[in-house]
Amino acid sequence: MYDKIRKSVFPLFAALIWGVAFVAQTNNTAGAFTFNAMRAVIAFIFLIPVVLIFTKGDVKHLFCEKEKKNTKALWIGGVLCGVALSFATYLQQLGIDNGTEAGKASFLTAMYIVIVPIIGMFFKKKVPLTVWISAIIAVGGLYLLCIKSDFSVRPSDILVVACSFVFACHIMIIDKATSMCNGIKLSCIQFLTMAVVSSVCAFIFETPKLTDFTSNVLPILYLGVCSSGIAYTLQILAQKDANPTVTTLLLSMESVFGVIAGAIGNGEIMIAQEYIGCALMLVAVVLAQIPIEVLKKPFIKSKKEEYTEDKTSE
Repeated sequence: MYDKIRKSVFPLFAALIWGVAFVAQTNNTAGAFTFNAMRAVIAFIFLIPVVLIFTKGDVKHLFCEKEKKNTKALWIGGVLCGVALSFATYLQQLGIDNGTEAGKASFLTAMYIVIVPIIGMFFKKKVPLTVWISAIIAVGGLYLLCIKSDFSVRPSDILVVACSFVFACHIMIIDKATSMCNGIKLSCIQFLTMAVVSSVCAFIFETPKLTDFTSNVLPILYLGVCSSGIAYTLQILAQKDANPTVTTLLLSMESVFGVIAGAIGNGEIMIAQEYIGCALMLVAVVLAQIPIEVLKKPFIKSKKEEYTEDKTSE
């Protein structure tokens, strides 16, 4: 029962937190690397006591596992996740800053729902037919949800597509690492790495100021504790022994929650196109949860009945 909740509810809750984060990010005035560094530091600090709680105060193994090979996997996975997350979020912000509309950026970023199964094929990960169909439906839903005008490609859009690819790599790294180490520790090291990488880049490419924090306290606290510390950790916990493509479909509900949060928080009015997009996303998520065997069952049963009738008529 816990595994079902972990694999289904955790990513949906993470998507809800990220969706609300769109409202929290609208007032950001700091540079992208500076902003990411601040939220990563807060996430790292937040996760330290969480790790201690779940390991029953085992300070000795705060940043390591009891087995040496698992400690190696923890640090390699954590560092790679942190680097990937740093540059994925930066590329996304850079694309938006250079002309990609927020709605289109959300759509292009969510293309990881198609990229993840394609990458998985190279690692011999089987993707059920229902999941492929769900991914296609989800792309259609996301398009209706995020694109409000004619779709045209700008140079900045390429940055956001690159960000989507890096996010897909981030998901696949988690898929590999969670089989060998503690998910909460992995998340903690991920944000330690992100804090270091983003801080170094901020001092090289930007001019961090104290006012970057004081003028963005509430968004940074929300994004640091909730969007980063809680949501990304839920993603990592959800991916353990789960199909990464199904998890990405659930995570892509972020766009739906983002539109709803915008309607509630910013007084934005949802149009018919967005309602249809939300409905398609919901259909995609539900379909992805249904095992292919369950869908085949009525057809198999029907064939058996036809065979029985033919035998009887003979």
